[in-house]
Amino acid sequence: MNRPNILLFLMDGVQGRLMQPDHPCHTPHFDRLAERGMGFSRAYTPAPTCSPARASLMTGLLPHNHGVLQVEHAVDADQCLLRVDRAHWAQHLSQMGYATGYFGKWHVERSDALENFGWQTHRVLGRSAHRAHSRQGGGSDVPLDPTLTHYLEGPAGYNPILHYGVTDVPPSERSMGQTALEALRFIRENPADQRPWCCCVSYHEPNEAMVVSRAAFDRIDPAEISLPETLRDDLSDRPNWYRRQQQIFAGISEEQWRTARACYYGRLSELDEQFGLLIEHLEASGQLENTVVIATADHGKYVGSHGMDGHNFGPFEEVYNIPLLVAGPGIAQRVQTPARVGLHAVGPTILEWAGADPLPSVDAVSFAELCAEPTRAEDYTEGFAENHGNRFALSQRILWDDEWKLAFNGFDFDELYNLDRDPNETRNRAADPECAQVLRALTAKMWRYIRDSGDQSLFNSHYYTMRTAAVGPNAAKEGGDVP
Repeated sequence: MNRPNILLFLMDGVQGRLMQPDHPCHTPHFDRLAERGMGFSRAYTPAPTCSPARASLMTGLLPHNHGVLQVEHAVDADQCLLRVDRAHWAQHLSQMGYATGYFGKWHVERSDALENFGWQTHRVLGRSAHRAHSRQGGGSDVPLDPTLTHYLEGPAGYNPILHYGVTDVPPSERSMGQTALEALRFIRENPADQRPWCCCVSYHEPNEAMVVSRAAFDRIDPAEISLPETLRDDLSDRPNWYRRQQQIFAGISEEQWRTARACYYGRLSELDEQFGLLIEHLEASGQLENTVVIATADHGKYVGSHGMDGHNFGPFEEVYNIPLLVAGPGIAQRVQTPARVGLHAVGPTILEWAGADPLPSVDAVSFAELCAEPTRAEDYTEGFAENHGNRFALSQRILWDDEWKLAFNGFDFDELYNLDRDPNETRNRAADPECAQVLRALTAKMWRYIRDSGDQSLFNSHYYTMRTAAVGPNAAKEGGDVP
């Protein structure tokens, strides 16, 4: 069996739309990957926060099953524990003879002992990005142009936080460049004619703080950047928590938002260059044709959408819809598919491509068959995600069913959006009498996902202070198809 190599290029905080056709960024290498393979316009993250999402990627499990509900660096050690008895797909690859290497941002658990999770060779880089970027602490590891630098300030008592900045230091002299070089070294030291390899190249870019090289920043004129249509969304029919978040960014001018987005787009261009270094080596060494290449991100980022930035709150597509490009042997070419697949399905899919045994228990199934037969997209219309909050604990479950999207909010009223008619998610239909049947049907389907994934804490919520859903957990036994 000619087992393929696997290259997983994992970014942090990329909106899915930024790697779809006609996007505004300069990404020739990602564009070429899309031409060689498949792009998923409705791929989604199972969690809008780094550590839960990355743990789901590695295990195929939803956060309540792998145990990582918060970012690993910001809580006490016993509050964010990856359950060690959960299998990881890299372990299966290692057991069947693959050389495995992981380089860059880990952020799944605290030990950084990646050999325990199947990664034989590894180097964690960029951990300093996890700390707060305060002006008192320097704000950045590289010098910034003060005319193109912005800090979020106030209220009194909070440290200023670096929002974006432009530097003359190129990516090759930052951790971004180190990550690609470590990956290249691993690939060179593990010739594919001896045994196949799997390499994960992981980044904390383009997420905060959005520091970009001047060369990448200058590719886009901020004055020509379109602002999000939802920048002034009043959120009047959405949970009040979102409006509290929106207030944090109320002082940012439209000019500053355009500059922020230029930095964001520029960072994606820098990542494209790093990705290009890897692809050019694979091409020159004759390995590209037998390598499955995957480019994706752990979650998205607002960057002005709905008047906010960050990613740890809200159910909106800017943070849940992620890029997913795949290419390689047996994968259809030049296809943009509307099939809805989750980041936690990537691991099971990799194992099927490699001919490895599947993980014993997962919350997602392989989409390898879809990649070979993209006409089956109609079988991939549903998605399910969960959010446990980020230090400010809350309970939120997200369900996609074709054009409908439900956000069940344990902390406030629910949300219901029709993504076909309202792609910007500006009209909450949850209280609309015309949508009552849809709300009940989607809620029933949500309970089935909760039941089937073993989310016992939420499924057993019959106590009288918890009876807030449109229908209760027993609806999981009923029909619930969307009319």
